[in-house]
Amino acid sequence: MTISLETGIHSPRRNSGRGLPLFPDEPRTLSGLFEYAAAKKTRPDALRYRTTEGWISISSEQLLERAGNIALGLYSLGLRKGERAAILAANSPSWTLSDAGCQFAGVIDVPIYTTLSPASVEYILIDSGAKALFIDTAEAFERIADVLPNCPELEHIIFFDPAAAEKHSALDLKRLEKSGGELRADEPELLAKLEAETDPEDVATLIYTSGTTGEPKGVMLTHSCIVSNVIDAGEKYSFSPTDACLSVLPLSHIFERSAMYLYIFNGMCVNYAESIEKVPENLAEVQPNILVGVPRIFEKVYAKAKLKAAESGGLKEKIFDWAIAVGKEYALLSEGDANVPFSLKLKHSLADRLVFSKLRDFFGGRLRFCITGGAALSDDIYLIFNGAGISIMQGYGLTETSPVITSSNPFDVRLGKVGKPIRNFQVRIAEDGEIEATGPGVMLGYYKKEQATREAFTDDGWFRTGDIGEIDEDGFLRITDRKKELFKTSGGKYIAPSPIEQMLKMSKFVSQAVLIGSERKFAAALIVPNFDMLVSYAKHKGLEISGPDEFVKHPKILDLFERQIAATTKDLARFETVKKFTLLTEEFTVEGGEMTPTLKVKRRVIDEKYAEVIEKLYEED
Repeated sequence: MTISLETGIHSPRRNSGRGLPLFPDEPRTLSGLFEYAAAKKTRPDALRYRTTEGWISISSEQLLERAGNIALGLYSLGLRKGERAAILAANSPSWTLSDAGCQFAGVIDVPIYTTLSPASVEYILIDSGAKALFIDTAEAFERIADVLPNCPELEHIIFFDPAAAEKHSALDLKRLEKSGGELRADEPELLAKLEAETDPEDVATLIYTSGTTGEPKGVMLTHSCIVSNVIDAGEKYSFSPTDACLSVLPLSHIFERSAMYLYIFNGMCVNYAESIEKVPENLAEVQPNILVGVPRIFEKVYAKAKLKAAESGGLKEKIFDWAIAVGKEYALLSEGDANVPFSLKLKHSLADRLVFSKLRDFFGGRLRFCITGGAALSDDIYLIFNGAGISIMQGYGLTETSPVITSSNPFDVRLGKVGKPIRNFQVRIAEDGEIEATGPGVMLGYYKKEQATREAFTDDGWFRTGDIGEIDEDGFLRITDRKKELFKTSGGKYIAPSPIEQMLKMSKFVSQAVLIGSERKFAAALIVPNFDMLVSYAKHKGLEISGPDEFVKHPKILDLFERQIAATTKDLARFETVKKFTLLTEEFTVEGGEMTPTLKVKRRVIDEKYAEVIEKLYEED
């Protein structure tokens, strides 16, 4: 057992060993990572963000200087090594600078999703004992203002927006930097002293899990956890100083945050998307070479392209469908050992000119590859995008593993698999099918939750992921489901919902699907239709239907979904088949509480929210 000095928590012995360094002077702390990048990968546009006047750049030197000033500004406020500062803000350079400042100061930062309810924000601020809170706008502050007096240890609010700080008589980031700069002038050795006091095994960040199965838990990740994961996960990728990236996913999640560190470490230009709505416009402007996303992003891009083709109708829709079929066949054969027939190569070349080139143009036209994680990527979406010349590399991991455990890469990629273990990580399958992992990226433990920490590890110190999977003969990992999401019917049959939900979403008319049936006679589904596609379908069929409420009740639409469900799930065992379904008018969203910030379904929330709907599905049985 090891003991965390910050918390007194006992945690099982974890494998923190590292292999030989991959790089000369390889950094061991996050502040060291920023210094390494500034010294060896210096560039005038390390970070870029958009304003009404165009794109503004922050150089490597400016990043380093401002981070140091923020660190000293926090010190001037009284924050010391091991104390906590929360960050509640949308992606921006200020987010990254605040994070970097905390790392130089030895302050543990606590990222908070902007979509969380005030009650959840309150819980995290109290549980973490945060002394300072970085927040971006007046609106964000006013949304949670009522709960802040309940957080006894919170002493300082630091706004990114100076106008918001003035409105609420608080400190802003520029003033914090200014006070830090003044302290630097008075005590020029202090910053180096603070950095030198940081050990690689010190906790760098406290990240609260999204609570899909219960109360959120603060995951303690050390500097060594994160830095090793950044370096080892990127081992088999090639990066160039000319590479540009677009930051889309929330930095409050370790997946995007570790991607940010990867970009900076490898000297890439990081561009911040203005908002989710502006992503298409930003993609066209930035023309990224690498894009990190979750499967839902790619599903929505394909759905939009499919809808556009359907609305065009006639020959254009047929050409689109033909091209997608050709692309999937081409991708499947290209990945395997089979030779691609010359006739298929000709078809693919034509499909590329007619359809795929336009799909690539949506992403800016320069993408070398996309990296996806956070949730399962369907085989269908994988084949569609790879067939279109957009390589998707799928990885697997958790917040508790910093996050990457396995990853596909340009050398090792296989349909339906999430790659092989990254350097210094090991994976094994327990007797009940659960995936267990060990490596330097595994968390120190859950903050102030000794029992939960013990339960997360095996007796010999391997981390229990909670996922079910299998390893093939070549070492590729396949995820089959979440252990806690498996449910048993009243007939005693176990059903894994995720693969069936992926099948349902293969229908162009299905936007989202959640399988239910725990302790029931049969499996059923809650389905959110793709209403744009239904509007096109109704127009084509001459149906007089308007609005979601009419669509979800119309006999012709219900018949359409019965046929779609039967077609997409035809290969299931009888006990797995969807016997009944209900169409819903509203999408599952993060804001509505049904999805995590990385767009995973919160099944417990959906069960509670749609309890009456679910009961009606089973009334007659």
